[in-house]
Amino acid sequence: MKVLKIDNSQGYFLTEEGDYKPIDKLDKNVLLRLVNVALEDGFEIDTYDEAKLRNQAHQIIYKSISEKLSDLHQRRQQFRDESENMYLEEYEKYTA
Repeated sequence: MKVLKIDNSQGYFLTEEGDYKPIDKLDKNVLLRLVNVALEDGFEIDTYDEAKLRNQAHQIIYKSISEKLSDLHQRRQQFRDESENMYLEEYEKYTA
C-alpha cells in the first residue's frame, strides 16, 4: 500500500478513504495512522526526489516524513519487540 506518493510535482498522502490529499494538509491524526501503517508489511512510499517536487513546502514535509516512516518501517520488528518487552514484566505480574 503506497501511503506517500509524488505526482504532478506535489507530494500526497493516502487517506483512510483511499484517496490522496496534498501532503501540506496532513495533521497529527493522519500522521499517527501513517506511523501505524509503517509498522505493517505492505508499506510503500515514493522515494524522495527534490527534482520531482517543485513546491518547497512539499519538499520539506515530504522529505522529513518519508525518512522517518522509512526508518520506522525498516526497524519495525525491533520496535515491536521493544514495545512488547516494555510491559512484559508488569503483564506477567498481574496474570499470575
